[in-house]
Amino acid sequence: MDLKLKDKVAIVGGASQGIGFGIARTLAAEGVKLVITARREKPLREAAEKIRAETGVEPLALPADCRRAEDCAAVVTLTTAHYGGLDILVNNDGAPPLGDLISFDDAAWHQAVERNLMYVVRMCRAAVPHMTERGGGSVLNITAISAIQPIPGFGLSVATWDAVIGYAKTLSLELAAAGINVNTICPGYIETERLQKVFAADGQDPNLMRAKLADEIAMRRIGTVEDIAGIVAFLVSPRGNYITGTAIQVDGGLFRGLR
Repeated sequence: MDLKLKDKVAIVGGASQGIGFGIARTLAAEGVKLVITARREKPLREAAEKIRAETGVEPLALPADCRRAEDCAAVVTLTTAHYGGLDILVNNDGAPPLGDLISFDDAAWHQAVERNLMYVVRMCRAAVPHMTERGGGSVLNITAISAIQPIPGFGLSVATWDAVIGYAKTLSLELAAAGINVNTICPGYIETERLQKVFAADGQDPNLMRAKLADEIAMRRIGTVEDIAGIVAFLVSPRGNYITGTAIQVDGGLFRGLR
């Protein structure tokens, strides 16, 4: 299926590794004009080179800290100056520290809100006017399955990503008439560097942990970044533009609820 993404302009956050890198690589393969961001410059440059070598698309790599309002604004400004507009925004970043909720002080909560919620708010605020000028666009937020099925120890993520889902749902209602769809993906257990950190924090054998997690999933396997990237590409494409305001779990059947 032709997703009709060729020459669309996209910003993908957290694209130096993991899910963000997988999404960026998939969009590049569809012919998207790509901007990738992450905090660490060296891994980001390396990711851009990998994407160029694999797809022939040369991303514009912009080191940025999503917790800084000025960085969020600068990414959008530089994107539109370079490509002449913006069609797609993929908000993706890492997650706050793991731990019992009662153990986190105000500073940890403020950092979690800045990293997860305010990043999305600021990027959307900067990006949406440019999408409106183009006659439409797509915003896609990456959260996690814990936002709809809480997991002990992930409370900072649960609270702030639930806020992202609420923000995105409301924004989708406000932007629908402008031709802009807004959706959220809630990945399950995905084979990424983040999952390795979870294994390390638990202190158990990674292979045993991996097998234990797979047993919890209906499909009996941990997901890949490609499992996430494929659905993202569809949702941000013109083929998916009638889908808006959704929070979709992509988890191999891990979520057991009806809603």
